[in-house]
Amino acid sequence: METTAFQKIYTKITQITKATCSLKATGIGYEEIATVNGRLAQVVKIQGDDVTLQIFSGTEGIPTNAEVIFMGKAPSLKVGEELAGRFFNAYGEPIDGGPSVEGKEVEIGGPSVNPVRRKQPSDIIPTGIAGIDLNNTLVTGQKIPFFADPDQPFNQVMAEVALRAKADKIILGGMGLSNDDYLFFKNVFDNAGALDRIISFINTTEDPPVERLLIPDMALTAAEYFAHEKNEKVLVLLTDMTLYADALSIVSNRMDQIPSKDSMPGSLYSDLAKIYEKAVQFPDGGSITIIAVTTLSGGDITHAIPDNTGYITEGQLFLRRDTEIGKVIIDPFRSLSRLKQLVIGKQTREDHPQVMNAAIRIFADAANAKTKLENGFDLNDYDERTLKFAKGYSHDLLAIDVNVDIDSMLDTGWRLFGEHFEKAELGIKDELVQKYWPKK
Repeated sequence: METTAFQKIYTKITQITKATCSLKATGIGYEEIATVNGRLAQVVKIQGDDVTLQIFSGTEGIPTNAEVIFMGKAPSLKVGEELAGRFFNAYGEPIDGGPSVEGKEVEIGGPSVNPVRRKQPSDIIPTGIAGIDLNNTLVTGQKIPFFADPDQPFNQVMAEVALRAKADKIILGGMGLSNDDYLFFKNVFDNAGALDRIISFINTTEDPPVERLLIPDMALTAAEYFAHEKNEKVLVLLTDMTLYADALSIVSNRMDQIPSKDSMPGSLYSDLAKIYEKAVQFPDGGSITIIAVTTLSGGDITHAIPDNTGYITEGQLFLRRDTEIGKVIIDPFRSLSRLKQLVIGKQTREDHPQVMNAAIRIFADAANAKTKLENGFDLNDYDERTLKFAKGYSHDLLAIDVNVDIDSMLDTGWRLFGEHFEKAELGIKDELVQKYWPKK
């Protein structure tokens, strides 16, 4: 062994598996970065002086006398204002052709914020999408996933949220993006002139899948800098957490760990919680809000990934294609924001809770009417009107391509009520009906 400044170099590997190599070494830290024959690797296990390294791009062709150089530090990111508007890879290196970033070097993947230092989330984050703002309002410091089938336009929705959301910084963590998706995000942000507040960490399908595991930590380290040091409202968008979990399972399989449900590693819950629990509202006004996409295979919500996610997060947003209007909507029956009651009717207009509830109740009546129709039963007048309302409600409010502010959403709700129902059929408080009923 020889040592150059901070670096320890070894040339004797004792064991090589599909993804890891082991050697005898001293003074090495857990999660420390190293290179093995020039390939990037990370310490995943230390027993006495036996050190096991996971090699990101696999071990094929690595000899037992390969040069192993330890860097003396865990993966880190240089944080500072210069991050804004830039695209980086999983190691925090620029991929947009721009210069490297100067700033304070921070190790990624630190602990989440002590609950004592947190504040109850209470600020609304408007996104301009009614399926979210009207029915499942988001609050700063919240963590919430989008559950979507792989063929749905969830990356478009993410890009829309990034452009519309009222936040100081938006941080995108892209895992396993196709090159088309990467260019799509780049062009959308560029053309909207919104690059100055968006920071992106991207792993594409052409990069080793294992590198994906670094993306959420990179994104959240940048988020913590802006939320904690700069007291900014930060929105972190992660897509796609299913591909992140797949990378976890690749690693655990290569390390011969015994898989648990759906061939996922037994640590899946804590691996996901480590990411989602970084969502926080600081007392000084800074906050980190996390919206993550979890793609479902065949719509299966009981799969280990969405199942574990649901226990950790504060609700979920469910995308589905509405065949009646031919558009993707945010499904009001399967979506839920567990924190919305902290802001609706308080930071939004007083009629918000009642309009939301009345509209969903009628939408449910329409679903029953549809079932009656499909089973050959006759519809009464009220059924017919609920079906017309539901079509308008889906088209004018739930569809993800509708972009309006919350007051306009409420006004649209009242307009739809007025078109199809009498005041008495709504079950909304009289004083609100008097105040907001549309003037003929």
